[in-house]
Amino acid sequence: MNLHRAQEILAADEKITVELNGVPVWIDSVDSSKSLVKVHAEENPADSRLVTVQELEEVH
Repeated sequence: MNLHRAQEILAADEKITVELNGVPVWIDSVDSSKSLVKVHAEENPADSRLVTVQELEEVH
C-alpha cells in the first residue's frame, strides 16, 4: 500500500478491509513524514503497533 491510499482509507466513511500479515487491522493514524502507520488488530484493539505503510495490504 502507499501512503496516499492509507490516508484515504483513514478518512473514508465506509469500512475498507486492510490486513497486516493476513490479520485484519484498523488504521488509527498516518505519519506521512516517516511513512509509518499506527494500526490495531480488529479483534484486539489493545494490540496497536507502528508499521511501515508498505506492510499493509488492502483486501478487495
